Amino acid sequence: MADNKEISAPGTTIGLAKYVHFVYFVGTVVIGWLFVKIVETVWTSLNLAITAVPPTSNLISIIVGGGSAVVLGVYLWRHPKVNSLVMEIVVELSKVTWPTRKELSASTVVVIVLSIIAAIILGLFDFFWAWVTDLIYHTR
Repeated sequence: MADNKEISAPGTTIGLAKYVHFVYFVGTVVIGWLFVKIVETVWTSLNLAITAVPPTSNLISIIVGGGSAVVLGVYLWRHPKVNSLVMEIVVELSKVTWPTRKELSASTVVVIVLSIIAAIILGLFDFFWAWVTDLIYHTR
């Protein structure tokens, strides 16, 4: 496959490896935060938390949730299929040509103007159909 040769090119993967590590780091932090919230919710819903010492339950949820996220992150980082998938995604994203500031501001202005025009048209339709239904039902 041509894609695999492109991914394993020496100049490409060395520069992009830092982005792959960044993806794993951010993913582990986000999953860690999610796991901590899940453990806190389960811990409090089962009334296992000691109400006199709330920092203990916080510490337990951070250790259990954060530790689970780190273990999952390391497992996924060492998994060859997942690692190659993340590398392919990073390689494809490196090929993207991002818009310049001028193109972005021009596109933003177009979106805002068209949104205003669409809002005016929908408002006129709403006004017209409200007028028609008022005529039909003689509410005025």
